[in-house]
Amino acid sequence: MKLDYVTIEKRDRAAIVRFDRKQNLNAFNEKLVIELTQVARSFHDDVDTQAVILSGAQNAFSAGFDLKATDGWITEKDDLKRRHRAYGGVRLCKAWEEMPQITIAAMEKLAVGAGVAIALACDWRVLGKGAYLYVPEVKIGLNLQWGALPRLITLVGPARAKRITIMCEKMPASQALDWGLVDELAEDGHAVEKAQEMADVVLSMPAATVRMVKQAVNATAGALHAATAFADADQSQLTASYRSAETARSAFRKK
Repeated sequence: MKLDYVTIEKRDRAAIVRFDRKQNLNAFNEKLVIELTQVARSFHDDVDTQAVILSGAQNAFSAGFDLKATDGWITEKDDLKRRHRAYGGVRLCKAWEEMPQITIAAMEKLAVGAGVAIALACDWRVLGKGAYLYVPEVKIGLNLQWGALPRLITLVGPARAKRITIMCEKMPASQALDWGLVDELAEDGHAVEKAQEMADVVLSMPAATVRMVKQAVNATAGALHAATAFADADQSQLTASYRSAETARSAFRKK
């Protein structure tokens, strides 16, 4: 598996997965989505690694999905291929959510849109004190996809989920902690270290029991997630075609 944007560092029974496109504030493109999906799946049969930390770039966990990277979808003539590409993020987050290891997202500076979505697929989230979260999809005429909306509702409840997704406000770290979107705050630049501290506690526990409890919690909390989000990429392609959405994206790109 050749990786251009992702590196894996093994630390005894823990691993740190870092992704960095080195451009556009670490925004996702299709290649990054595919690489992170492959990496996640490589841990599914790994019985030696018990905790995985997911980290982005130091200057930004991720600025979301690169809008320029979606231009190829518009010209894709094959409906099935276009739909398959649109669901890449869903497969990515599902692969991370279904990893048997405890997963911890360590976020610095900012996590936007897709960056928030993949963090929600992890078990825990650590955020730098000076960082913020931002979900601007509605502002550009899209719905929150990648299976993220039901995960968000499970964490913060329906009212707060509506505010986060509809009002599109940048959420400072302290508010994210208060609302339960993140589990720990770290000094800026030290999110990975804080995540490693959490991982060390996990490593002190009986590994088989940890995996069993994680699976049980996910099965209970996410029992209806697939049923409510199975078509979110289809919905996003529909809403993206609205004239108001096209106008909104055009204005957003010019900023």
